[in-house]
Amino acid sequence: MTEIANRPAELPVDTAAPQQTMRRRRQVPRWVITVGSIAFFLLAWEFFGRGVNPVFGSYPSAIAVAFWDISSSGQLWTAFGESLRPFVFGYSLAIIVGVPLGLVIGRFWFVESAIGILVTAGYAMPLVALVPLLILWLGLGFGVKVAVILLMAIFPIVINTWLGVRAVPKALIEVGRSFVASDATILRRIVLPATLPYIMAGIRLAVGRAVVGMVIAEFFTSISGLGAIIINSANNFDTATMFVPILLLMVLAIGLNDLIGWIERKVAPWQAEIAGRDRE
Repeated sequence: MTEIANRPAELPVDTAAPQQTMRRRRQVPRWVITVGSIAFFLLAWEFFGRGVNPVFGSYPSAIAVAFWDISSSGQLWTAFGESLRPFVFGYSLAIIVGVPLGLVIGRFWFVESAIGILVTAGYAMPLVALVPLLILWLGLGFGVKVAVILLMAIFPIVINTWLGVRAVPKALIEVGRSFVASDATILRRIVLPATLPYIMAGIRLAVGRAVVGMVIAEFFTSISGLGAIIINSANNFDTATMFVPILLLMVLAIGLNDLIGWIERKVAPWQAEIAGRDRE
């Protein structure tokens, strides 16, 4: 009894301390860090870019002047509209075709055995080499541009969806089978929701490839849109103007990436909770 009485009382564990520490670390919003990083990059580019020959490079203030000139004349927005039409069609087709195809390949072993290797080979194939053949088939107009964008964007969507289906826990499938659910019901009610993060990741990856495909199509087919501004400016050694559509395409890709992330948070809000990510 005396030994028990002489034991020091155990100190209570403060579980709130780690949470308070994490809150202190997250006091600076993410957007502040992002804006600061972009501002630092632009300032460094402005400082060092002024010492470069204008033929070989440019800097943000000169690009801003060039942006004002071609946007006020309407040339930039006309070209942007011409580029955006095949991009929207090709990218949308890649999503519409790629997601169901990836679900079917991942869900049914015989489909995976039949065309899985073709999808993997198509992703590794240099698709630029197919552009001359596509021109022979589809001509130099709108259709060939859509086809190039579709081929560039579809493979990341198919492969990510395919891998997402393969990663679905077998226990979830067995639960569906225990309720005598059909394959179509299991695919729609169990596999698809569990695969959504993979699908959205594939759609995000496809944005960059679709933008690249759009520019490639404009370079190799009828020179039009933003690709025409890039080529004409490069031929005239107008580097500042050449950078305007390039930066515009980068902004487009970033905006689409953020839009897809927002859609992902709406259609799969549980994913952030499972991963423990702070979305603020």
